[in-house]
Amino acid sequence: MTYSTIRLERIDAVARITLNRPSRTNAISATMLDELTAAMDEIEADDAVRAVVVRGEGAAFSSGFDLKDQMEKRPTGVAEWRPILRKDFDVPMRFWHCSKPTVAAVRGPCLAGACELALACDMTIASEDAFFGEPELKFGAGIVVMILPFIVGPKIAKEIILTGEDRVSARRAHEIGMVNRVVANDALDDEALRIARHIAAIDPNLVKETKRALNRAIEARGMLDALEAALDIDLLIEGEGSPDKRAFMDLARAEGLKAALAWRDGRFPKASS
Repeated sequence: MTYSTIRLERIDAVARITLNRPSRTNAISATMLDELTAAMDEIEADDAVRAVVVRGEGAAFSSGFDLKDQMEKRPTGVAEWRPILRKDFDVPMRFWHCSKPTVAAVRGPCLAGACELALACDMTIASEDAFFGEPELKFGAGIVVMILPFIVGPKIAKEIILTGEDRVSARRAHEIGMVNRVVANDALDDEALRIARHIAAIDPNLVKETKRALNRAIEARGMLDALEAALDIDLLIEGEGSPDKRAFMDLARAEGLKAALAWRDGRFPKASS
């Protein structure tokens, strides 16, 4: 298959997916979601692939779901939002459910839906300049894949999500368990491939069944049911539409996303010096 928003390559027994919209900070568009689905289908069907790496082209992993899609399509109501959010949820979770181990290699911004995708991977390697966050509540949106509490615990998850934190440094992310390790910027790709190749050398059925056992240990805490319930809540949030979201999108359409982001951030008190 020919892809326009991602690249799929095979490096020995490793499949590497590159989010490839650098001019848009690798924002995850509807087309990219479709292409990621197709790529994961290819990977699952290819017995020669034993591990997966996902990364971003250029200086960013991804800024998250592409708000320009919403600006153009203007979805309203639960019926219109349901298929959009279902796809937004299912694609990141492909990396959790993939029968082969998945490694996210993160540099630069990794925000919102992209942060959720990275968290859904089995391991996340970050460069020193990487930063993470869930800024959705700051502009009136909900969380699509509420996986963060299962990774960092409830207190830290509430702090990040309820404040809309979008500058969690790589070091801080490592401290709270969002990433496995932090490496020098120029070592990121090599380190992610090294880990993937190491796992690929192990018997693939053993890896598959052990990943399944590890996932079940986490899912036994009710994770999958909780994620579906959170998705239902997000559907109600987006279907009804908050005043903050309407104001943000109206300004973005009139003056551009940069102006809307400035409006969003300008509403909050500045940190005291």
